[in-house]
Amino acid sequence: MNQLNPKKVYLITGAAGFIGYFLSKKLLDQDCMVIGIDNMNDYYDVNLKYTRLNLLETYDKFTFIKCDISDKDTILNIFEEYKPNIVVNLAAQAGVRYSIENPDVYIQSNITGFFNILEACRRYPVDHLVYASSSSVYGANKKVPFEETDFVDNPVSLYAATKKSNELMAHTYSHLYKIPATGLRFFTVYGPMGRPDMAYFGFSDNYFAGEPIKIFNNGDFENDLYRDFTYVDDIVEGIERLLSNSPTGDLQHKVYNIGNNNPEKLMVFIGTLEKALSNALGREVLFEKIYEPIVPGDVPATYASTESLQRAVGFKPETPIDEGLQKFADWYVGYYQKK
Repeated sequence: MNQLNPKKVYLITGAAGFIGYFLSKKLLDQDCMVIGIDNMNDYYDVNLKYTRLNLLETYDKFTFIKCDISDKDTILNIFEEYKPNIVVNLAAQAGVRYSIENPDVYIQSNITGFFNILEACRRYPVDHLVYASSSSVYGANKKVPFEETDFVDNPVSLYAATKKSNELMAHTYSHLYKIPATGLRFFTVYGPMGRPDMAYFGFSDNYFAGEPIKIFNNGDFENDLYRDFTYVDDIVEGIERLLSNSPTGDLQHKVYNIGNNNPEKLMVFIGTLEKALSNALGREVLFEKIYEPIVPGDVPATYASTESLQRAVGFKPETPIDEGLQKFADWYVGYYQKK
């Protein structure tokens, strides 16, 4: 089901980020023109961002612009010059725990920045705006799996509050200015070239640094944290299918979960990562573990219902964690030259 149009211009914010890189690459591999925006901030190792960016810059149809989406004049100028047909907003300040200590940057990027994207789409009309929301909007909801129709007015982190705000802002702009917009609630995305602030990446870093890993579940294995871990290729496939499937009708705004619909206990995920690193290194890997209380803002479980996505585009993520984590481990060991 490939309806990408090489004659259209795709603008991707956060293009040097984890999901942004893989989406840009997939579009470029199909001969689409991609305008990539990223501020290349140092929230995590900027060298990894440049590694991704350098790979994208080998494509003739890729244009990179270093800027921050909170810079309204620059964003409007980019829209005026390149007139994108489809916009994918993946630029955001990520991370639940970081938002507790650094709230300002979340408002700047996730609220002001997204407002600027909406304003640009209003002034220079687009075929479709797709933007990243997050599973964190479900807060501490007890009902599982999470469905798009669930009540999501009780965020437990500022990050989650900004993502819920994005959905409300997009809904309003879609209603007022007929901007076709789709929000995507991502569920714990992982894979090669992923974000170093994510737990699986940090666990690997700690192991090779000879340090224990911290597990925020109080050592309660019966009531362990559950996460819907979603492999990056599945996320990109879902986005790609939705790009040419813009909402129609009176309200041109939709929200979809993109998750694996198969939550795993955190301890199972950790055991699978140990095995994947063992395979990659050819020797046994066991993490030293320290158990600590759950961090404020973290939620005990994420579990996506993906029925809406499946109905819309005939796809649901299915990559099992042993396969996805093996690809991550193989990349990690090779990229960082671990032995």
